[in-house]
Amino acid sequence: MRSPFHQAILITARGGPERLEASELPTPAPRAREVLVRVAAAGVNFMDIGVRTGQLWRDAPLPLVPGVEGAGDVVAIGSDVTSLKVGDRVAWVYVQGSYSKMLIAPEAALVPIPDWMSHQVAASIMMQGVTASHFANEFYPVQRGDVTLVHAAAGGVGQLLTQIIKSRGGTVIGRVSHDDKIDPAKAAGADQVIVDANGSFAAQVKDLTGGQGVHAVFDGSGGATFADSLASLRRHGTLAYYGPVLGSPPPIDIATLPRSIKLGFPTFNDHIPDRASLLAVTARLFAQVEAGEIKAPPVTPYPLPQAQRAHLDLQSRRSVGKLLLIPDAEG
Repeated sequence: MRSPFHQAILITARGGPERLEASELPTPAPRAREVLVRVAAAGVNFMDIGVRTGQLWRDAPLPLVPGVEGAGDVVAIGSDVTSLKVGDRVAWVYVQGSYSKMLIAPEAALVPIPDWMSHQVAASIMMQGVTASHFANEFYPVQRGDVTLVHAAAGGVGQLLTQIIKSRGGTVIGRVSHDDKIDPAKAAGADQVIVDANGSFAAQVKDLTGGQGVHAVFDGSGGATFADSLASLRRHGTLAYYGPVLGSPPPIDIATLPRSIKLGFPTFNDHIPDRASLLAVTARLFAQVEAGEIKAPPVTPYPLPQAQRAHLDLQSRRSVGKLLLIPDAEG
């Protein structure tokens, strides 16, 4: 029998990590086309920090349960649910309220997890894997021989993006903020690694590319890196900028953009505008993991009540790979 209450993390006011409070909430029942999932692992993402601070979801009423990504098991289904049954293992991305032991999710937002894949692996590649797929397969379809610059190359997006670029025949220059992130970036396949914590790296990129610059830059590191990302591009290069939570770039006069470069802001939902796209993209990611073509990033697990610690570690930029909250872990 399901417990009438479950543990969740609540935000009752915007602000620092201390605003993440462990609470007991009533366990809801699924309505039409909804599914109740017991969460096994919830992903911790930079957008969650933006929600906590008020940069994102400004109009969302408080209190709210943050988190949008995870994996777990179906424990109840509402009416008109046809593709899932109780006991199915599922994963999701962009389902609000994932920092919780029990989650109500739309049927359309859930994807089945293969039998061979663990909940933690599934949760570790949903947000970052779909994001990386968008960047390298659609926004800038990497071609064999392309040279790219990947920021935060030891992070969840960076490691998966590096592997997808390599699988398409590209070369990766990875930028990391600390020496202890060099090995994880190289393990993911980065051909060269630049260590820079201040946003001054364009000269090194030019040196590594014989003065030419790179074909594409994937920059999620915020406004501090924007100028050098532009400067790192070769003629007709492309900058994929996706880091507003860490700081927006200054206003741009398009007439001043150098070397006929292209600049864009790839939006997650443009890659998965409907359920068919979500199922296709995640099936491809899962198949690549099974084949060994890409590896899920290393996981750092935290008991659910330690959400504050997870946010502090993510904000510090010292974390490597994927941070997960585990509702059933003790702590």
